[in-house]
Amino acid sequence: MVTIEREGGSRDMESRGRNSPPDPAVAGVLPYEGVWRFTAPAVDISVPQARHAVRDLLTRQQVPVGGDTVQGLLLIVSELVTNAVRHAALLSPEVAVEVAVGASWIRVSVEDNHPYRPKALDADQGQTGGRGLMLVREITAEAGGTCGVEQTASGGKIVWSALPLAPVVTSRRSAPSAL
Repeated sequence: MVTIEREGGSRDMESRGRNSPPDPAVAGVLPYEGVWRFTAPAVDISVPQARHAVRDLLTRQQVPVGGDTVQGLLLIVSELVTNAVRHAALLSPEVAVEVAVGASWIRVSVEDNHPYRPKALDADQGQTGGRGLMLVREITAEAGGTCGVEQTASGGKIVWSALPLAPVVTSRRSAPSAL
């Protein structure tokens, strides 16, 4: 079961997170802007649940995001949650997915309590797995976004990707990445 939180005290949503946007009534923030945090157990079923929760959030908040960006974003969520479930569950029985939406961008991040900082592997035709972060990096770069890994104060990590809401018009460009 995925739990959704958003600051403001509503029953099913409570907001939190770094760089939370100001109150829309006060600062003229667009209605879809905000920060949401989903928590789920570090088990396989949480991967599709987190993906569906993010898709439903984008729909409910009426985030003006194109279909290609949504598909890329949902694939990124799937890859990052899968990595947390497969590689961090022993030290992190719960994972958190944070979705932050600004006026012109959207950022998804997955947090776990495992200290290992993942790195994207090079493509190896003989390998059947291990390409998730490479895929995240490529989707992010193609959309004109950025991605990275941060350490938490408690010693865990946050793996994130930020994409523009509007598609990049120029040819494929490389975005800086810490992955």
